[in-house]
Amino acid sequence: MAKKSRQEIVLKGIPAAPGIAMGPAFLLDRQDFIVPERLILDEEAPIEIARFEEAVIHTKSEIEDIRAKIATEVGSTDAQIFDAHLLVLEDCMLIEEVIRRIKTEKKSAEYIFSEVLKRYIEIFENIQDEYIKERSSDVADIGRRVLKHLMGESRTHDFENLAVDLVIIAHDISPSDAVSMYNKKIMGFLTDIGGRTAHTAIIAKSLGVPAVVGLKDATLRISNQDFVIVDGRKGVVIVNPTDETRSLYSKEKVRLAEVDGANLNLKDSPAETPDGRRVNLMANFELYSELTGIKKYAAEGIGLYRTEFFYMNRLDLPSEEEQYQAYRKIAEEMKPNPVIIRTLDLGGDKFLSSLQLPKEMMPFLGSRAIRLCLEEQEIFKTQLRAILRASAHGNVGMMYPMIAGPGELRAANGILKGVKQRLRDKGVSFNENMPVGVMIEVPAAAMTADLLAKEVSFFSIGTNDLIQYTLAVDRANEKMAQFYEPGHPAVLRLIRRTISAAHDAGIKVSVCGEMASDPTLAVILLGLGVDSFSMSPASIFSIKRAMRSVRYQDAQEMARHALRLSTGQEVDEFMNAELKRLVPDFYAYGSQI
Repeated sequence: MAKKSRQEIVLKGIPAAPGIAMGPAFLLDRQDFIVPERLILDEEAPIEIARFEEAVIHTKSEIEDIRAKIATEVGSTDAQIFDAHLLVLEDCMLIEEVIRRIKTEKKSAEYIFSEVLKRYIEIFENIQDEYIKERSSDVADIGRRVLKHLMGESRTHDFENLAVDLVIIAHDISPSDAVSMYNKKIMGFLTDIGGRTAHTAIIAKSLGVPAVVGLKDATLRISNQDFVIVDGRKGVVIVNPTDETRSLYSKEKVRLAEVDGANLNLKDSPAETPDGRRVNLMANFELYSELTGIKKYAAEGIGLYRTEFFYMNRLDLPSEEEQYQAYRKIAEEMKPNPVIIRTLDLGGDKFLSSLQLPKEMMPFLGSRAIRLCLEEQEIFKTQLRAILRASAHGNVGMMYPMIAGPGELRAANGILKGVKQRLRDKGVSFNENMPVGVMIEVPAAAMTADLLAKEVSFFSIGTNDLIQYTLAVDRANEKMAQFYEPGHPAVLRLIRRTISAAHDAGIKVSVCGEMASDPTLAVILLGLGVDSFSMSPASIFSIKRAMRSVRYQDAQEMARHALRLSTGQEVDEFMNAELKRLVPDFYAYGSQI
């Protein structure tokens, strides 16, 4: 495919890490090895098997070195990303298949390994679950390293010698390559593939550099040294921008720096409307490295502690003691602010490495979250014991994900009750009054919110899944993006119903989905009566500014009007117009250009 001309081109992808980067492109060459088919003699088979086993040993040593490096420079939790790589190298089925095929097909180790590798990658890419699908990059990265040792070649870049001020462009960026970029002043990342849960996004956020993923053909449309602008807020990339565009974004970078400075003045101010309505702004949390941002942006607690990453990127299931230490550490760091830990929210496919669960499980509609925990009760009990023990060391709360009605809630609470009694019998300390809530993520939960509210301490609305299940739209499918409407009347009405039921029962409601970090939608949620918001730390100041700029009674009126509109687009247009009318300078602090 021919490269593009040097006129300005705008590419649209998936925003992965916020911010604006401007500079020359560096195209990361990650082409696969070309492995010719080579026949061997019978007596050569043991030699080829030994070569293969030695290549695996060398690769494992490399990954362990990388893991140690990131553990030292970033933290042990982030380093667990590479447990998935080690897991591939210790996959007995893969190793045994390669050895068996070398013996039976009488072909070279590199050829047989490359053929087996292709099949494994294809299996991963055909899995519908977004997170699992993206793990194919782990397998591909491992494969390249093994082939490098088998073929005596090296395609890996030496990032120690890269020039500064570069925007990295790649079909994909492996975790090991991303680690090599730490402290190298890389300005941004662009990839053809990947989503918000890709390792590239995780690493980019840790590095604090803008990133856009899922660009499809960026590597075909961008050449080395092309000047590019990366807008990680909107998922926009501009190639060879005109002087006018450069000037516009240069001014925007200055403006954002000024906004950051102005926002620092809000750090110690409450999220309170001019007419006295006070809400709490908390942070979503997953990796320990995010704690710095949580403190920087003065989050009033952790409203959503995701525990899935702790489980998924390791060779085995985490023990009670490991979990207890991790939860306790965050509880103590955040004290006296609350830390709300969500119990395990995983589907069956994500346990294939640790549990022999049926492969036919659907990632979204199968044995997921609380259903999986009720089936695999020993895993659930282990986590509950760890959370309860951690509750003795801080302001810890807990919530169940994907609850569909009182039946599941009572089953989960029954297990919790038994775990508490066992701890009492052993004399183990925990907070007897630890708050226990549920996430409202499926329409069934919203419709039975009045029943659920009688049996829990709080609600947390997970808007991402609530939108997905209400509108029957796969939020990971970019072809469905136009149908994913957070402001859809059905979504807003379910949220209103949930909030009313909670307040009638005297409990509070938080929102921890992406709606909480969008100022226009957050104002609607404020008007509907949401008590607290939980979001990525970097979004806290913009939401705080929104809360401090709009009177509660005006937010209530906007919410009432929004509920009478017919489409999500109408809601967006109405809210943008109202905020511009009521708060003329509001968008001076937003992300618009």
